[in-house]
Amino acid sequence: MTDIVAIRRALISVSDKAGMIPLARALVAQGAEILSTGGSAKALRDAGLAVIEVADHTGFPEILDGRVKTLVPQIHGGLLARRDLPEHVAQMQAHNIAPIDLLVSNLYPFEATVARGGAPDECVENIDIGGPAMIRAAAKNHDFVAVLTAVAQYDAILAELVEHGGTRLQTRRRLAGEAYARTSAYDAAIATWFAGQRGETFPERMTLSGIRRQTLRYGENPHQQAAFYTSGTRVGIATARQIQGKELSYNNLNDTDAAFECVAEFAAPTIVIVKHANPCGIASADHLPTAWERALRCDPTSAFGGIVALNRTLDAETAERIAAIFTEVIVAPDATPEAQTILARRKNLRLLLTGGLPDPAAGGLTLRTVAGGFLAQTRDSGRIGRDDLRVVTARAPDARELDDLLFAFHACKHVKSNAIVYARDLATTGIGAGQMSRVDSARIAAWKGAALVQGSVVASDAFFPFADGLEAAIAAGATAVIQPGGSMRDHEVIAAADAAGIAMVLTGMRHFRH
Repeated sequence: MTDIVAIRRALISVSDKAGMIPLARALVAQGAEILSTGGSAKALRDAGLAVIEVADHTGFPEILDGRVKTLVPQIHGGLLARRDLPEHVAQMQAHNIAPIDLLVSNLYPFEATVARGGAPDECVENIDIGGPAMIRAAAKNHDFVAVLTAVAQYDAILAELVEHGGTRLQTRRRLAGEAYARTSAYDAAIATWFAGQRGETFPERMTLSGIRRQTLRYGENPHQQAAFYTSGTRVGIATARQIQGKELSYNNLNDTDAAFECVAEFAAPTIVIVKHANPCGIASADHLPTAWERALRCDPTSAFGGIVALNRTLDAETAERIAAIFTEVIVAPDATPEAQTILARRKNLRLLLTGGLPDPAAGGLTLRTVAGGFLAQTRDSGRIGRDDLRVVTARAPDARELDDLLFAFHACKHVKSNAIVYARDLATTGIGAGQMSRVDSARIAAWKGAALVQGSVVASDAFFPFADGLEAAIAAGATAVIQPGGSMRDHEVIAAADAAGIAMVLTGMRHFRH
């Protein structure tokens, strides 16, 4: 084993051909021989580069419509042979196997084929076999072989060739680790697709993969380390572009995701203000500036230093109003140039633009780690409409109350349990979150909302186990209530509503959020 390995022979077989020609030219300039296959060989040849077809190198033709072209001893022996063992060298000579010092392979585009809805047969044909086999072989033999699996790695390896005349061991070792991570993610995508084809949401083995987008300064607290990984293509924080502001923290990302998922629930122009993953103000209106003022009115104290999410393009007037208070992050599908200019005065304020909204009804999984494993569940994509409501009191809600009840229940879905939300005129007036007792949530929400709560409707994310929680809401001035129902004491809760003359509707759907 030696630290510096010169590249005398490279095998290039790639699906993504970006950067391939400059890389190959630099290798040839260093005196390397280029082996290649199929479309890669043609593109290199068209660029005027001398290329040896793998079939000519091995003396074995491509067969089975190209399914077998590199799965031969001349290739894998060239990648796996240890050059420091005399017996390996002798066997290579005996079988006419030439060493390969660099492998460049970035695999068939299986994930992209699945993402664009490719037919099953097309997806299967885009499962690369030879590529992963070569990558794993080269990575195993990293003492002598360098392996490139991503276009982003090319520049660094070219710089190393110029500076050192070959690849360094520490570089080959790093590339080997990245190679195994790539084949692992590739296999995970294939396994997930097969599970989906079988209709299995929770297969016996679940493998997760992600691409590190950012190493964060720290986690929830300064003594914790953290990083941000992306996976999938669902619109949201992972697809956002940061236009301005300081680097996002772990807590920023977590809170911004909570705010953006919440605001996507509403069809009308809506603004959500979040603090510590809980909404502290939500409002819908005909215009965003009005929505902002009404969302802020719910809890202006908690809004200080909060996260603001919009479900419409951020305009100049709304930007001016939001910028009037200290705000950590603003996230929206887009922002006008005028709005961006206004926010640019706040150098530390982060502005994220996502290009769209997450689909609240989309499927997918949410994950949470526990000691020794993790919990997986389908996303809470349940949605309630007018036709799902069941009136259980003598008085039915009027039209305004009905609109507010549905608004409050959509909001309640995004508040930590036990959750109580008061709302009036499509704006929250009091929010009680995360209490161990539902009656305490009702009282805290009423206390925070104060006079605003009078005449509001109230939503509960789960049933009232006793009448006391509802009675606290009635005492605060609630005129109608929406809740899932299903308690053994539903009759007592309904009786308390009738005694107070308020309306109650049941949804039959719970929205716990722990």
